[in-house]
Amino acid sequence: MPSALALRLCPDLIILPGRFARYEEYSKRFHQVVNDLTPDFEPLGLDEVFADLRGLRRLGVRPLEAAWGLRQRIRDELLLECGIGLGRNKLFAKLASKQSKPQVVDRGLVEGDGVVWVSRSLEAEWLAKLPVRALWGVGPQTAAKLHQLGLRWVRDLGKVDEASLARHLGASMATTLLAYARGEDERTVESSRELKSLGHDETFAHSLTNVNEVLEKCRHHAGIVARGLRAQSRVARTVSIVVKFDDLQVTSRSQTLPFGVDDEGALTAVAQALVRSAEVSRPVRLLGLYASSLLERVNNQVQLSFDVDAPAGGRGEAIELSREHQVSSESLRDALDDIRRRFGNNSVGVAADLDERGLRIERQRGSHAFGPDTSP
Repeated sequence: MPSALALRLCPDLIILPGRFARYEEYSKRFHQVVNDLTPDFEPLGLDEVFADLRGLRRLGVRPLEAAWGLRQRIRDELLLECGIGLGRNKLFAKLASKQSKPQVVDRGLVEGDGVVWVSRSLEAEWLAKLPVRALWGVGPQTAAKLHQLGLRWVRDLGKVDEASLARHLGASMATTLLAYARGEDERTVESSRELKSLGHDETFAHSLTNVNEVLEKCRHHAGIVARGLRAQSRVARTVSIVVKFDDLQVTSRSQTLPFGVDDEGALTAVAQALVRSAEVSRPVRLLGLYASSLLERVNNQVQLSFDVDAPAGGRGEAIELSREHQVSSESLRDALDDIRRRFGNNSVGVAADLDERGLRIERQRGSHAFGPDTSP
């Protein structure tokens, strides 16, 4: 019997009907529907969950039938499509959910399989033909290193000595990837967890060689994290950055504020100060920005400072700049959030959100995001 279920709504592929005023209301109702099946579920962002189905045995419920029923209920009550993957662990459940969901092909929506159950025989089949890029944690840089080692397929990983792989990828990544190559994933479904942090990290296709590029990425990451905080009605008092270099060395910095922030500019000011304090002088392959020490937004007490003795330069100046953004930009960010809820995520933005493809407003996906959508 499958012990894990990965379920994801597909709001990015369709026009949201007008039944609910806000996307967060879809998410809340979505979680309520899943809870009716099992209380043992772990939300990932607003539109995805993992669920532990082992408790269904006591009720005599067959997971595959329950999954089809759940999908139909989401379609009937929320008017949304979704994909459901069933597997004995999170690894296979997630891969199956990617296979099951609708896809956009030639600007048209192509129906997915709906529900995919990964049997033991299908596990072996997928592990034999999946590219390494399909595994969680394998971004462009890691994939390139694996390709240089002659490792293009998951099946190739099973032939590698862990110590040898660790010399190229680090001990933790080597252990994780070799476990995935054997179909092993020990992560459990963690239900009813209090939200303690939000973050976003990115492994770059091409390492950043200029500190100004890193600082600009701080602004991009801060926007994603800030929108995630506001979607949860939270503010954060602690801002942290993690930088991984091409040689796999990692450095991190944190700053705790005397007030909470959920503004892009406020987070950017602190994150950029942390990057400068880290003395980033080598090519950067990964940058992460994390917000913790969370408070309910309604409990946040912050006002403009008139302290003439505030420290100049460095983190002290960044804190005061962060305070200014948090206070003065409240009306603007509330207005932008309201427009996006009404007309779509990419309906409005600021100049920093523009690239060669136009306006792209990314949403925070949580800290459990898998790698790219590479179907078996």
